[in-house]
Order: sequence, then C-alpha cells, then structure tokens
Amino acid sequence: MDELAAAAGITVRTLRFYRERKLIPPPRREGRIAWYDEHHLARLRTITGLLERGHTLTAIAELTDAFETGRDVGELLGLTGEPTEETPVRLTPEELADYFEGEVTPENLQSALDLGYIGTDGDEIVHISRRLLEVSAALVREGVPLSEVMAAGRQVREHADAMAELFMTILRTHAPESDPDKLRPLAKAVVEAELSLAMDRRIGKL
Repeated sequence: MDELAAAAGITVRTLRFYRERKLIPPPRREGRIAWYDEHHLARLRTITGLLERGHTLTAIAELTDAFETGRDVGELLGLTGEPTEETPVRLTPEELADYFEGEVTPENLQSALDLGYIGTDGDEIVHISRRLLEVSAALVREGVPLSEVMAAGRQVREHADAMAELFMTILRTHAPESDPDKLRPLAKAVVEAELSLAMDRRIGKL
C-alpha cells in the first residue's frame, strides 16, 4: 500500500479512503500480503485526473460503476460488427472528460454505453467511431447538452437503420448477385444529398 500510494502521488490515508469508498478494486492477497498492480495505479491516476477536472468523489464512484458494468470492447465489436469504414478511438477517462468538459455524467455515460458508442478495454475507453466522437464534441462546444446529443443519436440510429434496410431490400430484390459493399457509397451519396437539401430547406425557414 505504501508503494502504491507513493507511485500515485497520494497519501496512504487517502488510498485507504478510496478503498473504503470502493473506488479501487481490492488487492490480490497472498496470506497477509496485499499485492497491487498497474491496474490499481491506473485507477488512482484516473481518480486524480477527474478530481482535477472538477468531478466529485461521488460522481467518480458512479462513473466507475458505469464503466465496470458496461460492455467491454470485445462485446461491443461482437454486437455491432467490426467497423469497415469507421475508426475506433482509444481514450483514457480523463481524455473523455476533456472532450466533453462538464458533460461526462453517469447518465450520459450510460447512454453512450447503451447506444454502443463506447466500450471498455481494461482501464481504457474505446469509442466506436472517431467521426461520431468529433462531431459529438463539436456539438457540445456549440452549446448543445451532451444528453441531447445522445437523444439525437438514438433517433438518427433508428432512421439510419431504416434507410440501410431500404437500400439492402432494393439490392436483394433487383440485384441479388451484387456485392453489398458496392452499394455503400451509392447509398451514402443519396442520403448525404437528401440531407443537404433538407438542411437548405430548414435553414431557409430560419
């Protein structure tokens, strides 16, 4: 415990307090000896980083619980399939907090986990798409609450699934021998063009 506290830059008393609050997992025990490892050190550094960013210990405990009960990245990719175009991004909890300053709450984190936007891999967070991460962060910087971004993402997911099914039905009906991957850029072009036109119509009404 003394060695772990020194490596983390905290006091033993603080470390004991974190253990009592169950902010770090218990050590591995061999007889009367308690062994801590790099996972414990990474967790302590995460706690310190989140405290520096204004999170309370209660909020950190809730975030930790959400991380530990959320699906890991293997399960995430198993459910969604390995992205063929989207690039996953690895983040520390502190880096995620920096992307969405003041908006990383247990509720928002749970929404992101439920949507399959993020998964966990040890002490790291994996976001399924760099583009979605960057766009979400940009919307938050414009003043849109992250909870509203999550809600919009859920609606967009439903419409995107419906559009994907529409194009796949067309392909299965009229060109069953075609490679579905060849349809991807065509479908994207149609959706992007229609969305652009729809935005023009809405902007014109402002």
